[in-house]
This record gives sequence, structure tokens and C-alpha cells, in this order.
Amino acid sequence: MMRDTLKLQSMILVLALLPSMSQAQSAPGNASQIQETPEQKITRLSTTITQVQSQVEEYQKQLQEMQRQLAELKQQLAASGAPASVTGTQPSPPAATPTLEERVDALESAVATHDSLKVESESKYPVSVTGLVLFNAFVNTRRVDVPATPTYALRGGGTTGFTMRQTVLGIDARGPHLLGATSRAQIRTDFFGSTTNSEYSAGGLIRLRTARASLDWENTQAFFSYDRTILVPDAPTSLASVAVPPLSWSGNLWTWNPQVGVSQSIPLSTTSKLTLQTAFIDVGDPLLPSATSGSASTLAERSRWPGVQFRAGSSFGPADNETRFGLGGYFSPHRAPDGSRFDAWAATADLHLPLGKYLLLTSNAYRGQALGGLGGGGYADFIYRDYERNTVLQPIDSSTAPIYSGLTRNSTLMLNTIYSPNAYLQFSLEYKRLQSTFPSRDRYASDAIGLSGAYRF
Repeated sequence: MMRDTLKLQSMILVLALLPSMSQAQSAPGNASQIQETPEQKITRLSTTITQVQSQVEEYQKQLQEMQRQLAELKQQLAASGAPASVTGTQPSPPAATPTLEERVDALESAVATHDSLKVESESKYPVSVTGLVLFNAFVNTRRVDVPATPTYALRGGGTTGFTMRQTVLGIDARGPHLLGATSRAQIRTDFFGSTTNSEYSAGGLIRLRTARASLDWENTQAFFSYDRTILVPDAPTSLASVAVPPLSWSGNLWTWNPQVGVSQSIPLSTTSKLTLQTAFIDVGDPLLPSATSGSASTLAERSRWPGVQFRAGSSFGPADNETRFGLGGYFSPHRAPDGSRFDAWAATADLHLPLGKYLLLTSNAYRGQALGGLGGGGYADFIYRDYERNTVLQPIDSSTAPIYSGLTRNSTLMLNTIYSPNAYLQFSLEYKRLQSTFPSRDRYASDAIGLSGAYRF
């Protein structure tokens, strides 16, 4: 019994010393370490990571042994009615001698703390769960396409309500090293996949938003993803429009599409760099809200060629307050159901400009045609026109407003404020003014007001 108690005390001491050991390992090194090259730093860090992984495996074995001994101690305590304290040959003051029950409680606490901090995957590599529990209340003065996340205005009366279907759930993972690169993955889902209210549920099915996996070297990244295009690195911030990002179908190229590509950073100085990115993209067909696809293949897939995109950007300043500017291009062949072919293309520019401590200007501009698959245009890529009884397919040019059975012009003015009392809670008030013009030249407008509360984890 004495040996078991001493063994437990030594194990608990090891657990207690872990934080101080971690701090000691992270303390500044000697003068030779300060002068080490980047290659030496990478080698040292790789060695440290390998050592840490070995330590984690050893701690796992110790935890299993502690759990076994904890079970034995509980059995002995219940069966023998152990004395109030267990001491060695030399008596100690009562305040300095924990009882057997206290030692058991301390061990249980250590085990519970370890288990609560652990999210285990089948691969045994680190996995973390993240999310946004989001409540949205909305008021629309006139009829809109989707009351909770309006993108264009219609004829009719307004709506008022609230929802939690924009709640987001995600998983981040870090995996093994491959060819000197760190492997990472992330996935984000929400509950905006259906409008059914069956079984008194919240009215939404889980829906894949974005997914990404990458191999990260020091200046190179290879990735495949289901995400927004690389042509638009910055997105408007909003808590009222999360399921459908703000300014959608009013200039924001936001849609999520499958992509595979590579990114290369070229350092120009300690605070500036040039970034080159290219990727293949499988662009989807634009659909009106609540519409379903009538074909198993998209117009881009029927062309038998993937789309391609490219962006060259430069950045200056510290990472947390850098200025960025980029130019990009996009090309994707399409084939319509009647066999007609047309090309989607775009030339883009983007700007990320900090204006002091509290202001930031982000801007995206583009010129192109048939951009419905990226979120441009009015939910369409092309129209059919009748020239002297001959039907001709015409791609929609982003600078014109052709006559077709959809929107000819759509604009959104958005203002919002987001307050975060701490890192986990957020509250927002948002105002949007939607103006939509149709082929009949009818113009409808609606004011949309959103009040949101969110808890991040």
C-alpha cells in the first residue's frame, strides 16, 4: 500500500511539473541559438516536434497506468476502511499530509483534465472542434428572396422573424509530415440546407459550406478545397448574412466551388513578399434561391475542360497590419444543353488597405462575362436571343444589362457594427438597402435590418 501511494505521488508530481517543463523548454536559448540560420531553426523545431510526439505517447501510457491504479485504490478504500492519513516513518503536520481520499480526488481531477482537453481522431493526430452558435432576428420592409439572408427585392409585403439555421460547425485537423510539409485540413458546415419544418426541428439540414486540405512548406502550399475563388481573398464581414455571404449577387464573387492548386510566396524583404497562386476550378451553374439543379452535370463539366484561375499579389508591412494588392484572371469553357459553346472569363483586382488603427479598406473589382458560377451576374451565365427567327446563345457581359428572365441589375448598400465584449461573444446590428431591376423595367427596393448574437467556441 505504501509503495502504491509513493508511486502515485511521483506520478502526480510529474503531471504538476509538466507546465513548468513546457515553460523551460520555450525559454530563450543561448547566444549560439540566437545566431542560428532559418534552416537550423527548422531542423531544431522538427526535432522538438518529434520529441514532443514521443512524450505524448509516453504520457498516454502513464495515464492508462494511473487509471488502473486509481481503480485499485478505490477498491482498497471501500473494502478496508483506510485510515484518515497514510504517512511514512516520520509523522507530518496534518495540514501538510493529504488524506487518501484527497489523493484520490487529485488523481481523478488530473485524469479528468487530461480527458477534457483531448479530442481524439482515428489517425491519433490533433483535432479541434470549432463553431459559431448564431441567433439572427430580421425585419424586411418589402418582400425579398430569402427573408433571413436577402439578396434581392421583389414585389410584395415585408417579413419579420428570427432563426438559428446559420449556426456554423467546423473541424480543424493537423496530420503527419510529408516531404517536409505539414498537412492540415478543415471543414465548415451549417444548417441552411433545407427549409423543411418537419418534426418541429429548427428547420434546416446540415450543409457543407467549405472544406480544405493542404500541404504547407515554408513558402509553398499545395491544396485542394471547396471554397471561394482565389481571385477574391477578402470577404465582407457580417453576422446577419453567414449562410449566404453579404453582397452576394451584387458584385461579391463568393460561391464555393471545387478547386485544386498551388501557392508560392517569394520573400522580397523581412516585411514584404510576392505571392503567386494558380488553381483549376470546377464551376457550378448559378441557381435562384430555393431552386434545385435539373442536371447531373454542369455546363462547365460538359465542356470536358476545367476552368483555370491565376492571381499575383504583393504585400507590405507586418502580418497583422499588412497592405495587399493583387491582380488575377479566370477562364472556363462552357457548353450549353443545345451544344452551343461559350467561355466564361474575368480580369480581377483586389486591395487590402489598413487606414490607421481602427479602419480597414477592402475592395474587389472585376470585368468579365458568364460569371454566374462565381456569384456574379443575376443568377445566370447566358441568355437565348431571337435574331430574325434564329435563336442565338449570348453570354451575359458583366458591364451590360441584357434582356432575360431574371435580374438586369442588383445593388446592395450595407452598414453594420459588430461588438465583441470578449473573444467568445459577439453582437451585431446590420442594415441593408436592396434595389433590384427586372426585364420589365420594374424596380423594387427593400430595407433589411438584422440583429445577431453569437457564441464562438
